[in-house]
Amino acid sequence: MTRVRMTGRRARLLTAATALALLSPLASCSSASTAVEACMGKQAVSATTGELEGTYTGEAHAKGVKITLKASDTGTGGTVTVRNWPTGSWYKSELGATFDGSGTWDVLSGTGSDEYGHVQLSFTEPERFLQDDTLDSLSIAKDSQRIYLYEDDDPDVCPTFRLRRV
Repeated sequence: MTRVRMTGRRARLLTAATALALLSPLASCSSASTAVEACMGKQAVSATTGELEGTYTGEAHAKGVKITLKASDTGTGGTVTVRNWPTGSWYKSELGATFDGSGTWDVLSGTGSDEYGHVQLSFTEPERFLQDDTLDSLSIAKDSQRIYLYEDDDPDVCPTFRLRRV
């Protein structure tokens, strides 16, 4: 039996080709559901106010962010308070990169055009806020042990702005 000893460039090429072959099944997973499920849980078509109520803390790019959802007695949604929430570009000169604030929230189930549920936020504090000048819609992912709220901005990767209920 003859042994071939690989050195230098040839060994590196073989190692790179092997690594690429192992990773290629992951590259074909371009479904938003697959990317989200891999790191957080299944995207929720719907959720109840009671399921979502609680405090969430940030992970990845949302580190230091905190959101608390309190349910109202009258139906879906309730009140929201945020800490270190990202400021929209219109108010950065006044408020800085993040703000602490409050307002209301509502949970919306998936529809034909938006197949997954999400939490809609409406900020009343600081009073200067105009609608849509900050992150005001969060998608929902959940499994048997965890619930996440996240910004669904790139369907091919795990969301970097995500908040996990504590």
